[in-house]
Amino acid sequence: MALDTHTNTPVTGGGADRRAGAQRAPITEWAFDQSPFALAVHDTDLVCLRVNDRMCRMFDMTEDQIRGRCLTDALPGPQFEALARYMRQVLDTGEPVQRETYRRVPGEDLERAWSVSIAPLKDDQGRTRAVWVGVLDITEQYRARQRLALVNEASTAIGSTLDVTRTARELVDVVLPRLADVAFVDLLESVTGGAEPRPGPVPATVVMRRAAHGSVGGDVPSVVRLGDIDHYPESFPSVRALTSGEPVLTGSGDPGYLAMIESAPDRIGLVLEHGLHSFLSVPIRARGITLGVATFLRGRDREPFAPDDVLIAEELTARAAVCLDNARRYTRERATALALQRSLLPQRFPEQSAVEVAGRYLPASANHGIGGDWFDVIPLSGSRVALVVGDVVGHGLYASAAMGRLRTAVRTLADIDLPPDELLTHLDDLVGRFTAEAEAAAPEDQGPDFGATCLYAVYDPVSRMCGIARAGHTPPALVTPDGSVDFIDVPAAPPLGLGGLPFESVDLEIPVGSTLVLYTDGLVRSRDRDIEAGLERLRRALARTSPSLETTCENILGSVLPDQPVDDAALLVARTRVLTGDQVATWDLPSDPAVVADARKKVTERLAEWDIGDAAFVTELVVSELVTNAIRHAEGPIRLRLILDRVLTCEVSDGSETAPHLRRARVFDEGGRGLLLVAQLTQAWGTRHTAHGKTIWAEQSLLAQAPPGGLAGFGDFGDLDDLDLDGLEGLG
Repeated sequence: MALDTHTNTPVTGGGADRRAGAQRAPITEWAFDQSPFALAVHDTDLVCLRVNDRMCRMFDMTEDQIRGRCLTDALPGPQFEALARYMRQVLDTGEPVQRETYRRVPGEDLERAWSVSIAPLKDDQGRTRAVWVGVLDITEQYRARQRLALVNEASTAIGSTLDVTRTARELVDVVLPRLADVAFVDLLESVTGGAEPRPGPVPATVVMRRAAHGSVGGDVPSVVRLGDIDHYPESFPSVRALTSGEPVLTGSGDPGYLAMIESAPDRIGLVLEHGLHSFLSVPIRARGITLGVATFLRGRDREPFAPDDVLIAEELTARAAVCLDNARRYTRERATALALQRSLLPQRFPEQSAVEVAGRYLPASANHGIGGDWFDVIPLSGSRVALVVGDVVGHGLYASAAMGRLRTAVRTLADIDLPPDELLTHLDDLVGRFTAEAEAAAPEDQGPDFGATCLYAVYDPVSRMCGIARAGHTPPALVTPDGSVDFIDVPAAPPLGLGGLPFESVDLEIPVGSTLVLYTDGLVRSRDRDIEAGLERLRRALARTSPSLETTCENILGSVLPDQPVDDAALLVARTRVLTGDQVATWDLPSDPAVVADARKKVTERLAEWDIGDAAFVTELVVSELVTNAIRHAEGPIRLRLILDRVLTCEVSDGSETAPHLRRARVFDEGGRGLLLVAQLTQAWGTRHTAHGKTIWAEQSLLAQAPPGGLAGFGDFGDLDDLDLDGLEGLG
């Protein structure tokens, strides 16, 4: 009986069978030796019976070193022990096994992807007599799948926010480590601030800011720190990529690489220290403008960048460029909205003596648009002051513009000295009209909402009384000098614009040195806590008082505001003052024309006590006009009051609700000139209604003096019949 020299098995049959077997033997040899697989055959004891040259080269061993030995004896190590277990599994079950792995084998310098097939070899009776192992290099297919997966991941991982720096960081995170070992993202200086880069080619000498960088090893080999700006040499791949608009691939052996080393030895020293040998710079371009450059580097343990790597880097950078440009545009729009918002807020607080104030406005986090929160401090007559906080529904430029309209409306209504509840009633009507206008002008896909909340408080430093009303707003807090903190129980009312329900105000006497805290709900409300928890945090923050209101504001924001606020917040802190008794003079007057002269005399004496006798001329004239009008046209009781503050205020109160109106008297009119004269001599005058009548007031600068030539200095007013009481005693 003859044996097959290849399989060591008997050859049976006649001469024809022997000839056929002889013909098949070379073909079998060719198939085994020329297979693209690295092949090996092992017996039931896992001893190698046959191995082809490709397998020998893969293991960096000769056939003699492998054949006749167990796999783990010839090739020790965990990976080959795992392969032996799979081979034993195939021998036991008779079922093939397919595995893929990515590793470095002894015959290769770098890691590669391998497809490992293990199958049983069975005889005619179906018994497993040996096991066949085939290993195929699938590195290119593996890398193609990895590239596709990388692009797919980039579509969701890059651009999760509208923040330029965060988007640049996401690009770095995506490429590490699958595409590069080190990555830099440098943006033009104008881009980081949201500005529009200049069109056209980028100059050779360019200033860029490091937006993001990263390294697989953690230690980034760069002399530029995050956020720093730097001038890049013309020989650098990043600058060459910017100026050409095309990717630049370089590395060891490239003349451009050598020129780069010579021009920047301090930078290249770090590169060489970390074994980085392959550089790929890709310009970041979107919508026809250049935003910056992304640089990718590979170290000594990886192959240099190949043309396929350049394509994938371009794809990833292009996706990031669109997201970066969107973030840049959003940054610009946000900066515009924020500039508008801040320009509509008080640039500085007006001078007044009623309260000491400090305020803060904080926009929401970058993922949310600028809101419509605002605060204001409005000086009123009689040394009083109005404190306002409000919040317009919505975000963006629309909310900022709406806030500006609303703040102007509040100032206009405050100028006519309306009580808090009446002011909010008028404001509610205005917001209703604004809403109707928005509904008529808004496109179908845009909501026309124009809602708002507001809190309005008026504090009088003479009486220490404070009137407060609110429309859908959070209640104010009051911190008394003894340190106790309470939220003032102001009657609740719906937000502005809903209409239908009246507003109510509360009046309370505030101790001297108390602190009023007005705020919007963005300070105390967030997604992870309700408003009650926010109010409690505010209470605890206010319990830690500080002599400085600026420090108080910082403490409140640091203790109460969430780390990532979803809404903007406005905060206004006011510490109350009081005008002392020697700054106010009050006289109750009977409704008798003869009392006018006595009133002028008392006023003159008081001005002399205050050492402002130069204001006597104008003050006497104002007192004569206002008291005379009250006696002639109103009803008692009549009260005259002088307030010495930053200005000198003269007030006459009566029991009538009819207010005088300024008009120009015609030539033959017998009246109407007195009030015009008061308006000419004082810097401001007006009327405010009270619960028991009205008060007419006039303010004059403390530098006011009698004009040269007496009344003639103000022109011809004709017969001053409104002042002709007892021959204008004391004025003649």
